[in-house]
Amino acid sequence: MQRRHFLAALPVCVAPWVHAQGRSLTPLKFTLDFRVTGQTAPFFLAQQKGYYRDEGLDVSLDVGSGSVASITRIASGAYQLGLGDISSLIEFNAQNAGTPRVQAVYQYYNRAPFVIIGRKDRGVTTDFQSLKGKKVAAAAVESTRRAWPMVARNKQLPVDLFSWSTTEFSARDNVMVRGDVDAATYFHDSALSLFARIKPEELSILRYTDAGVQLYGNAILASSGLIAEKPEVVAAFLRATNRAIVESFANPAAAIAATRQREPILDEKLELARWAITAQYVGAADTQSHGLGDFSKRLLEQQVDSVVETFALKSQPSADALFNRSMLPAKAARMLKA
Repeated sequence: MQRRHFLAALPVCVAPWVHAQGRSLTPLKFTLDFRVTGQTAPFFLAQQKGYYRDEGLDVSLDVGSGSVASITRIASGAYQLGLGDISSLIEFNAQNAGTPRVQAVYQYYNRAPFVIIGRKDRGVTTDFQSLKGKKVAAAAVESTRRAWPMVARNKQLPVDLFSWSTTEFSARDNVMVRGDVDAATYFHDSALSLFARIKPEELSILRYTDAGVQLYGNAILASSGLIAEKPEVVAAFLRATNRAIVESFANPAAAIAATRQREPILDEKLELARWAITAQYVGAADTQSHGLGDFSKRLLEQQVDSVVETFALKSQPSADALFNRSMLPAKAARMLKA
């Protein structure tokens, strides 16, 4: 059969498939809050499996340098979407009054993974009181350090219970291993590098959540311009990402494999262990009622109150201005299987 006759004989039903395959994709730039690790494995799974392309999106995933940088990148228009801390967003919106330039659209960490990790041989236990008189390493501007007064207030402890040793992120493990400090602040799932050098049983983990500090952590953030002009694009990104998050819970190995395609140097065993910790915060207890990605307005309002007080902010953003839940996937799609 000649080619033109073959094409003419094709059934009409293939036309939509050809059109779908040939459609132009909407480019999106997404900034991570930090480097590529198992903490953000679902985003790389969505990209590797083509979930973003299925939604008509061409998504680039770029490394970041902290939540404040993520928010600034989005607010400036350099990026349309990113991952950033809710407390940092509260501060940014308080300092930039008026119509918010950046909003949360999907709560990734349902609880902030803030911890202080101490050496047992220095007398640090899981009781925050054991930090009295100790030296604690932390970066100069770091979420866990800045939230410490909330722990102190809840536990009725003095804010100056211990002394801070300002340390770069890259040097934190080193000062712990050498014994220059007694403890250090971490995102719980960022401490795997420390656990590889000091046996976990020789360390005490003091979780902020155990002190009653119920903070939302990193969320997917979007520019207000994108939300206003193309809400369907944000919704498409969230559908694809949520699909990959649910699959990452069901099959972590596939998610880590996808992440290692982007960053082959990553250790599979280490990153699986990291995701196991991340998953505890992404799928925290609240998600059993409202599903992944959503939030409790009461808890968010409490967080706003705490951040405004702790950071001595001059204005107080509303929860409604901080979080736009209108583009979330259907609740049924956001529920994890028990």
